[in-house]
Amino acid sequence: MHKNSDREVFIEKRGSAGIVRLNRPKALNSLTLPMVRMLDAAFDEFEDDSDVATVVVTGEGERGFCAGGDIRALHQSGLSGSEDAEAFWREEFALNHRIAHFPKPYVAVMDGITMGGGVGLSAHGRHRVVTERTRLAMPETGIGYFPDVGATWLLPRMPGETGTWAGLTGLEMNATDALYAGLADVKIASGRLPEMIDALARMPLGSSSTAVDALLKHIAIHPHAGHLQHNREVIDRAFRFDSVEQIIAALEAEEGEFAAETRATILKRSPTSLKVTLRLLRQGRASADLAECLNRELAACMQILKTPDFYEGVRAAVIDKDRNPKWKPAELAAVSPEAIEPFFGSVKPLSL
Repeated sequence: MHKNSDREVFIEKRGSAGIVRLNRPKALNSLTLPMVRMLDAAFDEFEDDSDVATVVVTGEGERGFCAGGDIRALHQSGLSGSEDAEAFWREEFALNHRIAHFPKPYVAVMDGITMGGGVGLSAHGRHRVVTERTRLAMPETGIGYFPDVGATWLLPRMPGETGTWAGLTGLEMNATDALYAGLADVKIASGRLPEMIDALARMPLGSSSTAVDALLKHIAIHPHAGHLQHNREVIDRAFRFDSVEQIIAALEAEEGEFAAETRATILKRSPTSLKVTLRLLRQGRASADLAECLNRELAACMQILKTPDFYEGVRAAVIDKDRNPKWKPAELAAVSPEAIEPFFGSVKPLSL
């Protein structure tokens, strides 16, 4: 066991399980570059260890699995002109790709807040566990950014247009919604998570993903239809368009509180981010694989550091915390196709 209270990642072997715990509970386990590197090293160790049958990834504290990347650090890197932000994105995205192709059963415990980079650490995995405390979202348009960590591969593969809704609004999904969306596999009561991890630690060496599925389903809760499924028809009608303006108009034409609240939410997001996000999602839908989406996202990341909305969004959300960003431009109509073209350039491909 390697365990030290001041480490940002705990790494532990328990029985046949390799357990990784994110350990920044006061920051909702948001990811730093050193954490990404520690996770990669842990996966190296567990992948090569013949005494490890499964890998389990969890977060310390009761509030969240992982709230995403450390946007303060990215904000500072962009302002200072350092290469830290690019290094973080390159290594984080490579880790997301690794998780999607991990050769041993990989169990992500999405207990509590699971957003942004937390979705990247979990939703690409083979076994995704949610609980009654799960709050899952890709909230990036609210900080002048866009859904990354391979979300432009994941969201277009959600049922109908629910992924377009999730990407543009940034609104939260609960456990039932995550299951319906295909971003999670089983719901387990949070009080039974220690029992679940102990059971995984007792699994025989060489256990297959099928065996892990059976174990998890044995203690799973069977949820009822949720918010996302209930509003699916409205979502599909309104979000089928390929322009944000058309989506806004379609929501205005819909009756009911859900459409009105959804429209109001979108209108608070960065207009530039909305248009970049929608184009990324549509291109992601037509992409051949996750790697293609991650490389496209990386190119957009490089451009985001050159635009004002990211800095303003982070300022309003986590620095001044006034929750009142002033977007530039402030109106959708002022964001031309030419204005978002630089987000779709080319960069040196990821090392995958």
